[in-house]
Amino acid sequence: MLRPKIPTNPTPTGVTISLPVEPTAVVPSAPAPAPAPVPAAPVSSRPVVQLTPSALVALVGGGTAVALVVGTVLVSLLLAVAVTAASVAVCAVVLRSMLNGQHKR
Repeated sequence: MLRPKIPTNPTPTGVTISLPVEPTAVVPSAPAPAPAPVPAAPVSSRPVVQLTPSALVALVGGGTAVALVVGTVLVSLLLAVAVTAASVAVCAVVLRSMLNGQHKR
C-alpha cells in the first residue's frame, strides 16, 4: 500500500524519427577594439542638489506633516485597541456575575 509504484516504459515500436540537422557555419568575429583611456577624475552625471531656504522650510514642513499624520493614525489604532479591551473586560465581568448568580440559587 505504501510502496512507491515505478512507472513502466512502453516497449519501443522500432520506428525512429530523425530530424534534419543543418550545419552552421562558424564565422570568426572581429577583434575587440582597445579600451579607451580612463580619465583622471570621473565626472558625475548626477545634478548637484542645492537647498535654498524656502526649499528647506518646505522640506521641514513636509516632514512635520508626515510625522503628525503617522502619529495620529498610530494613536487612533491604540485607542481602538484600548476600547475593544475595555468592552471585552466589561463583557467578562457581566458574564461572570451572571454565572455566579446561577450557582447561588
